[in-house]
Amino acid sequence: MVGAFLVLTVAAMAQKSEVFIKGDAAIRGYDPVAYFTMGKPVMGNKQLNYQWKGANWYFANQESLDAFKASPEKYAPQYGGYCAYGLAEGHKAPTAPDAWTIVNGKLYLNYDKDVQSTWKKDQPKYIVTADKNWPNLKDKD
Repeated sequence: MVGAFLVLTVAAMAQKSEVFIKGDAAIRGYDPVAYFTMGKPVMGNKQLNYQWKGANWYFANQESLDAFKASPEKYAPQYGGYCAYGLAEGHKAPTAPDAWTIVNGKLYLNYDKDVQSTWKKDQPKYIVTADKNWPNLKDKD
């Protein structure tokens, strides 16, 4: 019981961050630029890191790191990497690196593939709602 309480407490504390952090890394250590340049999730290298918005961001190569440093808002996932569908529903949720889409040049992550399939059914509506919800939720549990 204590272990479950500890896990829930740690998860709640992590979600206070504006950026989804797992361990010591933003978006589970995946390279946000790779979604755009390689078209897939690619694990970043801890040697190639950049601190932004209170989180460590990791990159697969120097080119990705340089691109992110030059324009982090262009490459960082929307809603700090929290689940875009969850934000549309009014709460923060963690994300899986393989549940992602790029819409109008912006990266959106989802909780998992099942949630992503719901998200894809009406992305424009969910984006409008999540955009409205984000300012009120970004600094909350």
